[in-house]
Amino acid sequence: MSLPSDINPQLLALSSGYNLTSSLRFRGSATANLSRTPSVASNRSVWTWSGWVKRGKLGTLQGIFGTGNTSGGGPGASYITGVTFNGSDQLFCYWGGSGAGTSTAVYRDPSAWYHLVVVANTTTLTCYINGVSAVSSAISGSGAINDTQKTTLGSFWDTAGGVVLWPNDIYMTEVNFIDGQALTPSSFGSTNTLTGVWQPARYTGSYGTNGFYLPFTDNSALTTSSNVGLGKDFSGNGNYWPTSNISITAGVTYDSMTDVPTLTSATAANFAVVNPLDAAVGTASNGNLSWTTGATNGNFRGSIAIPSSGKFYFEGTVLTTTSSSVSISLGVAPSTVSLTTQNNQSNLYQLFAAATGYVSISLSNVGTLGTFNAGDVLQVAVDVTNSKLWLGKNNVFYDSSGGTTGNPTTGANPVTTNSVVGSFPFGSCYQDTLNVNFGQRPFTYTPPTGFVALNTYNLPTSTIVKGNTVMDATLYTGTGASLSVTNAASFKPDFVWLKSRSATTNHQIFDSVRGTTKVLVSNSTEAETTSANTITSFNSGGFTVGTNTAINTNAATYVGWQWQAGQGSTSSDTNGSITSTVSVNASAGFSVVTYTGNGLAGATIGHGLGVAPSLIIVKNRSTGSTDWPVYHQSIGATNWLALNTTDASAANIVLWNDTSPTSSVFTTGISLYVNGSGSTFVAYCWTPIAGFSAFGSYTGNGSADGTFVYTGFRPKFVMIKRTDSTSDWYIWDTARDTYNLVTNTLLADTSGAETSATSIDNLSNGFKCRSATVVNASGGTYIYMAFAETPFKNSLAR
Repeated sequence: MSLPSDINPQLLALSSGYNLTSSLRFRGSATANLSRTPSVASNRSVWTWSGWVKRGKLGTLQGIFGTGNTSGGGPGASYITGVTFNGSDQLFCYWGGSGAGTSTAVYRDPSAWYHLVVVANTTTLTCYINGVSAVSSAISGSGAINDTQKTTLGSFWDTAGGVVLWPNDIYMTEVNFIDGQALTPSSFGSTNTLTGVWQPARYTGSYGTNGFYLPFTDNSALTTSSNVGLGKDFSGNGNYWPTSNISITAGVTYDSMTDVPTLTSATAANFAVVNPLDAAVGTASNGNLSWTTGATNGNFRGSIAIPSSGKFYFEGTVLTTTSSSVSISLGVAPSTVSLTTQNNQSNLYQLFAAATGYVSISLSNVGTLGTFNAGDVLQVAVDVTNSKLWLGKNNVFYDSSGGTTGNPTTGANPVTTNSVVGSFPFGSCYQDTLNVNFGQRPFTYTPPTGFVALNTYNLPTSTIVKGNTVMDATLYTGTGASLSVTNAASFKPDFVWLKSRSATTNHQIFDSVRGTTKVLVSNSTEAETTSANTITSFNSGGFTVGTNTAINTNAATYVGWQWQAGQGSTSSDTNGSITSTVSVNASAGFSVVTYTGNGLAGATIGHGLGVAPSLIIVKNRSTGSTDWPVYHQSIGATNWLALNTTDASAANIVLWNDTSPTSSVFTTGISLYVNGSGSTFVAYCWTPIAGFSAFGSYTGNGSADGTFVYTGFRPKFVMIKRTDSTSDWYIWDTARDTYNLVTNTLLADTSGAETSATSIDNLSNGFKCRSATVVNASGGTYIYMAFAETPFKNSLAR
């Protein structure tokens, strides 16, 4: 049987097979919630709650579901049961009035969905996130859930005070409550074998007396006194949940959303929102679809970058009348644009209005739009494929002179034809509020023909949908005897980088082109050595280590970072003036290159990738006392860094001959480090693969609420180096830290054991610095290399 013509088979494979279509937004500012008072008490010690949530506001105590008496009476004082996010963004579980448990992990990713399962099982309360246990605590007696008192979703209900406690700013979908059964997450979700991502599954069991199922798919009405509308129970029990401060009135308060944790369709997926992790001096609210600032200007970027091809559309609605004392704007801008300067920045394109409105085109303002009025709808239409951008207001699109002849449907008269690939939705306010809409609720205006919403379904599919099939970080404990180490996806690595976590020992670097037992040390200038007791084989599922104490001391702990190139196969590359031997995995953007230097300026070496590499690390194998030169696209071919030192970036044209790499070769000068006559060399070359690898730069902000770096995927491995000052090369991975904060750090330039002084958050779409110094000093410039667990298209929050 063939698929319908409008179904993408690749997307179908990435989908869960059980696709959701609707979610409900709970606006914390409105104290929105659903509530239910069971008519009879049922099992208060054994039950299961499951739901998918996408976070809005972070850093405050927010109820997910629960009930209780905070001031005595009833069955007992402080009779509270339920689950919240606490002020530190940890999961906090209550049972009978006392904290039953707090997660060690923090959950502060506002760009993706979490699956939460809470299981009461007589003596234990367990909370799972995305199928993994996050909290497990001993309990006794009966909790307040499943008693004959009001229980709320999106908040807690205080039976003593008769008030809603801790209103949440959140999206929620696929809520199941099972009365009388202690189930596991596998009843509600499963792991996609292609992507490795946890995904929804339809619960098919029984619900029990007070059980219910809320998919929020009936948006025909608000639920009040019968089983219809947004609070409708689809379990068959009729245990509906009346809505409070929920809206289905068209406009900015409309709460029935198509933002869901599945790749359902072009109009139902995980949508872009205001990214509060990538914003300044303002407040995101209403499920991160509203941006408000006071007397200091503040900008935000959206949570999804504009892809490299396609046509995309989004809107923003002005809340209040803009006058000479306030201002507001909406458009697109790259990550390099300041979050504190509102207008006239390079590569910033937006509609801007204060006393007088303009179309702001990079560094100039054109046209005269007047002030924006309350209810005005600002529009952005981006044709990335043809490098065209239109900005509109109330369905009138402007051109490059500020006139009104723009037409996205026909492609006529754009505001600019400059490329905006890699830019983000960008907005700003000054004493005003902008309500954005990326398509998770109905647009005010029909999008121009061919333009789609900015969501994960409409992102391109990466060539690498499961990062650990070509790159992995594997932990092992030494035995002192020959030991086979297996990576998660059982791939054959071609580049293996080993480091002891527990001891001060040198980094050990191996590759299949140089062969087994050939050792290089990233924190040293020494030449290649041969040791029969190091890596003795590259295997189909990993590698085998011998008895060398640097990589296999009994009871010592290690990490092995591995990349796949040609799986042991090599070829001769004659594209350069020096013939090289290469092992290549073009789809993963990685090659291992060996060559012999000729000592001539402008020598070229073939790298085999087919596109220009963004990162090259070279080592002279045969000559000692030579550094490890690093080329990174963000510092350019005039400058260099050394992997084995803390030195800042410096000019040196004899390394790369002041010549950027091309799609076939990289160029060297006369330096002994990269092209000594007769010396042998190895070069490790990477190029970015959308959704799998990224090589870029950022500027630190000197805050523990540090710079956010968008990679387009959930990172598995991140290495960061400051370039404008001395700094170590910091390495994190999610094998050593399986949840946030990610703190366990190794340094590529030293032999030191693992430390935990510096931290980042790994997120579904990038990483965020959580230290005020080191990798985030105010005004400091940094480069990074990052590799994915999962592309953002498929990713859930961690």
